[in-house]
Amino acid sequence: MSYFWLEPASLYFPPPETADRFGMLALGGDLSTERLLTAYTQGIFPWYNPGEPILWWHPDPRFVLFPHKLKVHKSMRPYFNRQHFRVTYDHDFPAVMTACATADRHGQQGTWITEEMKHAYIGLHQLGFAHSVEVWEDDILVGGLYGIALGKVFFGESMFANVSNASKYGFITLVKDLEAAGFQLIDCQQATHHLRSLGAESIPRTQFIQLLENLETSRWHAAHWKNGII
Repeated sequence: MSYFWLEPASLYFPPPETADRFGMLALGGDLSTERLLTAYTQGIFPWYNPGEPILWWHPDPRFVLFPHKLKVHKSMRPYFNRQHFRVTYDHDFPAVMTACATADRHGQQGTWITEEMKHAYIGLHQLGFAHSVEVWEDDILVGGLYGIALGKVFFGESMFANVSNASKYGFITLVKDLEAAGFQLIDCQQATHHLRSLGAESIPRTQFIQLLENLETSRWHAAHWKNGII
């Protein structure tokens, strides 16, 4: 199969249905703010290893979570009853990205969160499009995640936990706060047992694309979340 190479001077992406069976859609291009926002608006995201060209993906099916379908298991309730962790937003985006990049992951060597990716997403954060969730225990950063917010969709990118249940606590808090702010969809990209246990599910690509259109991802509303999700 031949793949579409992105032109440096154009923000055009090929139609999602031209992706291969693994979801790879295109190669090349760059990680400029305009290209990344154009990609996410269409449900496309970059994911590649160091030394590779930038690879752009649009999987079918797509793994998502509808906030109202969030499952909070009994084992997590004592953590919330005791407010075991403290959760903040956008207080230390670079630290969360770095922790996600260095987190140990079963069956994975190295990281796809390259220095190039860090620079690009920190830039998106500074503009108010990318957001971090920090989970603190005794004022120590012990978990978190980051992603992109466009329209009423949050596109999750990566998470980490240095102590048990820290990332789960942060994710559950985020989902509840997103729902309260009117968000209707969380893109989880790829299926994992961890996220499925929290209520995430697979939907067809065609349905995912329609949801992105309905939820106005093309409206690039920049905001900073230090004082709450808006």
